[in-house]
Amino acid sequence: MYLSKEEEKMLESENETVAKSMEIIVALAKIFGAEKLIKVSSVHISGVSYQNIGDEGLEWLESLNSKVVVKTTVNPAGMDTVRWKEMGIDKDFYEKQMRILRAIEKIGAELILTCTPYYLNRPKFGDHLAWAESSAVVYANSLIGARTNRESGISAIASAITGRTPYYGLHITENRAPTIVVKIKGDISAAGYMLGFQLEREIPYCVFDRSVSEAELKLFGAALAATGNVTMFHAEGITPEWKLFEKPKERIEIYGKVSRDCEPDLIALGCPHLSKNELETILKLVKGRKVKKEVWLFTSRKVFDESREVVEKLEKLGIKVFCDTCMVVSPATEKFECVMVNSGKALTYLPKLRGVDVAFGNLKECIEKAIE
Repeated sequence: MYLSKEEEKMLESENETVAKSMEIIVALAKIFGAEKLIKVSSVHISGVSYQNIGDEGLEWLESLNSKVVVKTTVNPAGMDTVRWKEMGIDKDFYEKQMRILRAIEKIGAELILTCTPYYLNRPKFGDHLAWAESSAVVYANSLIGARTNRESGISAIASAITGRTPYYGLHITENRAPTIVVKIKGDISAAGYMLGFQLEREIPYCVFDRSVSEAELKLFGAALAATGNVTMFHAEGITPEWKLFEKPKERIEIYGKVSRDCEPDLIALGCPHLSKNELETILKLVKGRKVKKEVWLFTSRKVFDESREVVEKLEKLGIKVFCDTCMVVSPATEKFECVMVNSGKALTYLPKLRGVDVAFGNLKECIEKAIE
């Protein structure tokens, strides 16, 4: 494997954090048979909830002694850093979580604490990235045409400190070709959830039976990534690379419908985090009616600030809008018995990570359930 003089220098650095980071990148390159390393334009770090990494992860983060060399952003934490008490988070968890965030901030990462970094800092077509959030990876590859493999939290930090990632996988054009044609009907998020179980790492060429929105494609990709570890899809007439490759011969059809029902004591929306447009859509769907169930919405703090007028109207109707976290990574969700979602990703992870039952519906169905 070829290393430039600059890369060799990092590998032999007297700074232990730099040297270890380059060792991680080189080891990954050897595992995946990469011929070289490439520079990345941005990094997104995942796995920063205290419940996820615990004391060992916290100690490792606090031991880092270097600065990031590229734009580096961070995934949701385990709580809203301002309204953590309102979520029912205890003081010990809060203090450990804040230590994690301070350690990450110390190395120069930007604490945007969102799984939708593309709403805040949108990459360009063809940019090479090292992103570790599964839903953001599939969004960047598919809807933007940027290039990233699905990194771990540790490999993303190593890329942030070195500015490099191994040149393999979806960084290489021919590896981005679709492998199967999928005709899709029904609920888009449910279709992604169901399709992921059938594909497992394939790249689908999707043909939708109707016009689909950006929000639906975001949910579709997130669900695909959750159930099938899929890192990219093409959508006919929509995504930027759908014309670049020969259409696969293998074809299947999916009708998106999930029958998962329980009586929700929480309705949680925002996995991935809600955009400004989605917050506005929710306000329109509520139509000024007060909610009768607990409703939590999740978004980035920047979108929250940009949508303050909408947020204030939602909260006057009894809806809580939280930042910095989501229903999947926060232990706050565990106090509920049944959570209703419109996200295939949340449907996948809530039972596994939070131990709660899950009901599923589209956005309109979730809002109607909240006010019935």
